[in-house]
Amino acid sequence: MKLKLVIFCAVFINYLDAQNLKEQADDLYANGNYTKAIATYKSVSNLDDVYDNVAKAYIAIGNYGEGVNYYEKATQANTDNLLLKYEFAKLLTKTKKYPKANQLFNALIVSDSMNPNYHYELGVVLEKQKDTAALQRFITTYELDGTHQKAIFKIAKYHLMKREFIIAHQFIDRGLESYDTNVELISLKAQTYYYQEYYTKAIVWFKKLLDLGEQSEFIHEKLSLSYARNSDYEDAIYHRKQVLKFSPNDPNALYVIGLYYEKLNDFEKAEEYVSKALVLKDQSLSDEYQKLGTILNRQKKYDKAIKAFQKSLKEDPSNIMSEFFILRTKDEFYADLDSKIKLYERFMTKHPKSPFIKFAERRLKDLKEEKFLEDN
Repeated sequence: MKLKLVIFCAVFINYLDAQNLKEQADDLYANGNYTKAIATYKSVSNLDDVYDNVAKAYIAIGNYGEGVNYYEKATQANTDNLLLKYEFAKLLTKTKKYPKANQLFNALIVSDSMNPNYHYELGVVLEKQKDTAALQRFITTYELDGTHQKAIFKIAKYHLMKREFIIAHQFIDRGLESYDTNVELISLKAQTYYYQEYYTKAIVWFKKLLDLGEQSEFIHEKLSLSYARNSDYEDAIYHRKQVLKFSPNDPNALYVIGLYYEKLNDFEKAEEYVSKALVLKDQSLSDEYQKLGTILNRQKKYDKAIKAFQKSLKEDPSNIMSEFFILRTKDEFYADLDSKIKLYERFMTKHPKSPFIKFAERRLKDLKEEKFLEDN
């Protein structure tokens, strides 16, 4: 009888010690002391009870490899625990172990086919595996839970990519009914209108993202483009300048701002931004220098315009338009009629099949008549 009592007491003390160690480890984990928590959990006599705790602590310090190892041990020790299997399967997805994650999520669906998240997570895995069956899993998720925001986003995005705009709007609107500040769905709504070329409506939805505190290069770029499509160049410039806050040396943004200023007839600003863009670009700049030349011409800065067109031609010697612009600018810039006549004659000899040949012929005729009157 005494022996039984001694054995019982020893077992009970061990149990209390184990509980005490687990409580200590739990406390360490709760306070963010994950490495010490791991060591303490591992000192518990029955590790089957704490494998999942060890896994979570390893994940907390970024050691996903050990997290996977201990979650596997936890699921093997607790074969009926669906929550453990679910967390393990999500970790497998996160660590790109897609075949194993696929297998585990399918097993979970067999255990509980009415759980929408099992279908959704399997859909994510299938999507990563480039399997078209992913969409059906997202649809099943939506059928089981009509408010499932992530599934609705996936379905709506699919229809947007297929340019099935009406269906995309339908799903987005259903999602916003239950969560009207879902920034992902609001962004998708804005993009859907943008690709439909309904720019005024797109602006409304992109601005909702800004109102919700979302700030990104993408949002401001699309707002800028939408305003420009509506010929609202001041707002287009404002938002394109916001893009520059994310990428201060983006030559394309600088160049586009220059084009918008040109639309507003602010040629000095147009010249400033186009010039900045040209300094930063490292590919062929023939078109950009040509644009700069036209902007300079509008300001009657003919000498600078000629130099810009010459740079355009140097970038692309086949750019006949820049060559013609040089001719036209010199026509405006030079006073000597003989020099102008020679320029047109040289151009016509060099480019007899140019699309500008008829204009050149007419202008040459006018110059010769003017010369005749001057000489007589």
